[in-house]
Amino acid sequence: MNNKRLYESSILLIDDQPLALSYMKQSLESLGFSDISIAENAKMALGLCQEHSFNLVLCSFNLGKLKDGYQLYEELKAKRLIKHTCGFIFISAETDTSLVHSVIELQPDDFLAKPFSLKVFGERIIKLLKRKQALAKIYDFIDVGNDSKALRYVNEMLSDSSKNNLSPILLKLRGELLLRLNRTAEAVDFFKSVLNIQKFTWARVGLVEAYIQNSEFTQAKNILEVMLTKPETRLVGYNLLGKLELYLENYGQAQHYLSLASKLAPRNIERQEDLIVLTKYNHDHEKHFKVNKEIVKYAKHSMHDKPDIYLNLARAGIDYALTLDQADMVNRLTRQSNECLSQLRKQFPDSKAQEQIDVINARIHYLKDEHAKAIALVEQLEDQPIIRSIDDTLDKAKAFHELGMHYKANQLFTQLAEHCEKYQSENTALNAYLKQERQERDEIRYSPKELNNNAVHSYEKGKYEEALSFFTQAFRIMPKNANIALNLLQVMLDNKHPTSINKELISRCYETVQSAKLDNEQQARLEKLKPLINSVI
Repeated sequence: MNNKRLYESSILLIDDQPLALSYMKQSLESLGFSDISIAENAKMALGLCQEHSFNLVLCSFNLGKLKDGYQLYEELKAKRLIKHTCGFIFISAETDTSLVHSVIELQPDDFLAKPFSLKVFGERIIKLLKRKQALAKIYDFIDVGNDSKALRYVNEMLSDSSKNNLSPILLKLRGELLLRLNRTAEAVDFFKSVLNIQKFTWARVGLVEAYIQNSEFTQAKNILEVMLTKPETRLVGYNLLGKLELYLENYGQAQHYLSLASKLAPRNIERQEDLIVLTKYNHDHEKHFKVNKEIVKYAKHSMHDKPDIYLNLARAGIDYALTLDQADMVNRLTRQSNECLSQLRKQFPDSKAQEQIDVINARIHYLKDEHAKAIALVEQLEDQPIIRSIDDTLDKAKAFHELGMHYKANQLFTQLAEHCEKYQSENTALNAYLKQERQERDEIRYSPKELNNNAVHSYEKGKYEEALSFFTQAFRIMPKNANIALNLLQVMLDNKHPTSINKELISRCYETVQSAKLDNEQQARLEKLKPLINSVI
C-alpha cells in the first residue's frame, strides 16, 4: 500500500466527549490524514455508515446514556453497514473483565486502552490500514459471499514469499474459509499443521469446530477441556462446549457451560437466547427468570430492545412464582411482572401487544387466586389460525391449562407442533421443550402451586400414595425446588410404605436438596432423613 493511498483513507471517529474527538482528529491530522468524519453518538454514527463507506472506524466504548460502542458495533455488523475492508478499533479507559470478554467476542480489529501516546496511536492505525488494503480483494469476495474465490486468493498470497508478513492473518482466513465451505477433513489437517508450527488460539478453536463438523466429538472435548484451564481461552472453551452439548442434545450440560460463558461475557444476547430455551427445558425456573432479566438489562438501547423481551420477562416471573410457596417472593415477582408491562407500554406505546398483555394479566390473576378475573380475560381472546409467535402461543396455552381449559390448551399445543414441523425448526432444544411441555400439560392437569397444595393436603390426611403421586408430579416440573424435593423424600422414606422407595428418584431429590440453601427447619428435617437416604443410595 503506497503512502498516498494510505493517507487518503476515510476515517470515522465516534465519541461523546468533544475534547476526545478534537484530540483524536488533531492526532490523525498530524499523522497526515485529512478525510475525517466525526459522530458524537451512536445514532449519528449509524447514519454516517449508511451514507459512506469508511476504511477505519475509531469508536469509544462509552457513548453517553443511550446506545454504547458495543451495541453500535454489533448493529453495524448485523446490518452489514461496515465491510470487512473497514478496520474497527475500540477505544476505552475501562478494563472491566466482563466488558473486555464481551468485546473480544465481537472480534474488533483492535482495542486501544486509554491513555495512549500519539506514537502508539499512529503505529496501530497505519499497521491496520496497510493490512486491510493488502487483503482488500479477499475481503471483497467474503463480503459478497464468494468464499471459494476468497480462498483461492488466500492460497495465492500464502505461496507468495513477498507476503510473508501477512502469513498469520492469511492462515487464519484460510481456516475460516475451509470451515464455511464445509471442507472439514481438509480443515482438520490444516489446523493440525498450523498448531505443529505455532500454538495459535484461533487454530485450536478452528480445530475444535472442524472436529465438531466432522462428528469427532471426543477429540473436540479433549481440546476444550485443556482450553478451560487457561484464562485466555476459558470463555471460548465454555461457549464451544455449550454448543457441542446442545448439538448432542445434552441439555443439562449445555445449560451449565453456556451459563459459565454468559457469566464471563453477559452481553452476548444470542447465547442468552439459547439459555432461555435450555432453562425452560430443564425446568430451571429461577435461572430462566434471571436470564430474561439479563437480556432486558443488556438489550436496552440495542437492536435487541423489542417488546418481546419485556413480555418474556413478565412471563418468566409468573412461571417462577408458580413454583414458589413463599408469599413475599411470589408478591415480589408478581410486582416485577407488572412493572415489565409498564415498561413495555412506556417504551413501545405503539406496540400491538394487547392480547399478549391480557394473557399475562390473566396468569397474574390466577397466581393471586382471582380466577373469575382470569377467566374473563382469556374468554375474550380471539382464536388465531396462524402462529405469529411461538412465545405468545405457548403463554396462551399455559393460561388455558392453568384455568382448567385443557381442550383449548391442547389445541394450541397441536398448532405449535404443526407449525414447527411445517417450518422445520432446526432448534432441537426448542422442539424438545415444546414436545415436553405438551406431554407434561397433557399428563399433569394441575399447576405447580396446586400440585404442592394437593400433595401436602393428602399427606396430612394420611393418604400417602396420593401424596406421593402429587409430589412426584410436582418434582417432575420443579426439579430445582428444594422444598418439593424434601417433601417427596419424606413421603418416599416413610417407614409405613417401604414399597414406595425409588432409588433413582431419591438420588435426584437428595441432589436438589444438597445444592440448595435450606432454612433451619428444612435442615433439621434433612438431618433426620439422612440415615434413611444413605441406607438406600
